[in-house]
Amino acid sequence: MKIGYPCINRSIGCTANSTFRLASYSKEKLVEKVTNNLDCLERILNYNLEKGFLFFRISSEIVPFASHPICRFNWQKHFKKRFKEIGDFIKKNDMRINMHPDQFIVLNSINKDIVARSIKELEYHAEVLDLLGLDKTAKIQLHVGGVYGNKEAAIERFCKNYKGLSKKIKDRLVIEHDEKSYSFKDCMDINKIIKIPIVVDTLHHEANNNGETFRQIIASAKKTWKKSDGVPMIDYSNQARGEKKGKHSQSIHLKSFENFLKETKSINFDIMLEIKDKEKSAMLALEVLKKIR
Repeated sequence: MKIGYPCINRSIGCTANSTFRLASYSKEKLVEKVTNNLDCLERILNYNLEKGFLFFRISSEIVPFASHPICRFNWQKHFKKRFKEIGDFIKKNDMRINMHPDQFIVLNSINKDIVARSIKELEYHAEVLDLLGLDKTAKIQLHVGGVYGNKEAAIERFCKNYKGLSKKIKDRLVIEHDEKSYSFKDCMDINKIIKIPIVVDTLHHEANNNGETFRQIIASAKKTWKKSDGVPMIDYSNQARGEKKGKHSQSIHLKSFENFLKETKSINFDIMLEIKDKEKSAMLALEVLKKIR
């Protein structure tokens, strides 16, 4: 079981998602930012290895504007060696990587232009993971999308658009449920049609469920992952006290995390901690994990 956190490390003084305004785009600016992002990513991964965090989510901004029409620079060729070096480090140390495009990437949109832009963005994410030389266990995580007044039609549209994706995207794409529109059960219904792996999100399940326990949905989700996909990935977070439903807490609630691990004991999965203080809570969670597992 691997444990980690997404995108940003607050301890080492650099960021691997540095970007810039579209209005100031230039090849030189792009090279500068990507160089910074890759250098910082390497520092984060070294920090994570030292601390025992073997799961990390790479920011979608690792290459700013990569899927935008303005970007005509062959960043893949320019940074090929650098990506390979980082990928070799990841593989050598048995680390796991994923990526998670933002909320504007909607595969089941009723707007064909949004779908086309979303597919280009997914191609970019797959390209990053391919350049790192990572196998199919490095996943691209996506929400199902909108309902648009007709969930059945929206699910059908998601499945249709999924079937038209390139193999390199299909090999990596996984879906997760959300706190409002698509429950875990909805994702299982989608899996029955297109056999896509499902990521369980604990906070989303607390906000939007059909009465299932964590153990029940994780055991069901596990069956959607083939051997080549690796062990299932789980997003774990806690509800921020006194805030609207679905808002992530600043720090991990250790007793809740301990109870979660006890409830799901004997099921193997990797944990992405979606906690705001990132590596600080990850350190606390790792100690609990060592004690329970």
